[in-house]
Amino acid sequence: MARVLGVDLGAVRIGLACSDPTGTLASPLTVLTRSGDVGVDHREIVDAAREAGAERIVVGLPRSLDGSEGPSARATQGEVEALAECAGPDLPVSVHDERFTTVGAQRRLADAGVKGRSQRGVVDAAAAAVMLQSWLESSS
Repeated sequence: MARVLGVDLGAVRIGLACSDPTGTLASPLTVLTRSGDVGVDHREIVDAAREAGAERIVVGLPRSLDGSEGPSARATQGEVEALAECAGPDLPVSVHDERFTTVGAQRRLADAGVKGRSQRGVVDAAAAAVMLQSWLESSS
């Protein structure tokens, strides 16, 4: 398995994570601030994927607690389709369940001593890493 870029799409920020070259371990990469132009945001995501040497993008899908797809998941699906067009056929884009990833990331950051407001700038990338790690484990 090659590198994979994980994406946590938020209304204000986009968290990015990347796997190691063996596709075993996901690590937070960076947080992008939404530009107000979805096309610009998608180009930044694709650029980050290419720069990291990723051969796939996996976007977190915010399902409801019961596993159903609510309004947020439907909006994400629409954005994923546009991102896939931007990425082109050589960089596939897929989705993976992201339930509880932000909560898990916040707990891990708190355990590491990163508290409250200090988490704001990194929690999105940490959530992307939690989601990507789940995808890597389910894909192996």
